[in-house]
Amino acid sequence: MIESLISDILFGFIGLISIINPFSGAFVFLDRTATLDDEGRRLVARRVAINAFFVLLAAFFVGTPILHFFGISMEALRIGGGLAVAVAGWQMLNAPEPEPAPVDHPVKPISPGAAAGKAFFPLTIPLTTGPGSIATAIALNANRTHKLSAWLLSSVASIVISTLVMFVIYYVYSRAARLSQYLGVDGTRVAMRVSSFLLLCIGVQIILTGLDGFLTPIADLHAAK
Repeated sequence: MIESLISDILFGFIGLISIINPFSGAFVFLDRTATLDDEGRRLVARRVAINAFFVLLAAFFVGTPILHFFGISMEALRIGGGLAVAVAGWQMLNAPEPEPAPVDHPVKPISPGAAAGKAFFPLTIPLTTGPGSIATAIALNANRTHKLSAWLLSSVASIVISTLVMFVIYYVYSRAARLSQYLGVDGTRVAMRVSSFLLLCIGVQIILTGLDGFLTPIADLHAAK
């Protein structure tokens, strides 16, 4: 039983952290918080991590019933969410290079209220826990059994996975500026462009996955006739 729990946790954590890819997302986060000071950026990183925790928990526990209630298929979730991610990546990829601020130019502090709003959209959804991670979380528990012991183990695994992902997101995002310092100005600009391009590609891939899931049964149906 314990071995099965550990296996489920490792499988879910590795799958989600690979899709979220916080190391690439750190440069997107840095770009969206470029006007904030270090304390403000840490505050936003903490809010993003906490938001991601609750988004994943919601996807784990109530994702499937919500989709069924609104009549939304997994394919529609992937296509719509992938489009949102692709548009965000395209906008960032084509954004003009920001002019470097003067040395004595003050950075902008951020209030807790502003941090909460900025952290949820677009930093948490769709840029961190987007349709790919939400669909993955839903899929991980899509076949959750109603047997009490198995349900409890699955619930514990879901909570532990969400907690681990939360800590990784906060650790990486809160140190995005330090990573940028190591890379330098030119290296950071290149990394941001690459991250934006990868974000665009991820969005397109999510759309293609949704289209494949939608069109394959139709093609199979016509082939069977």
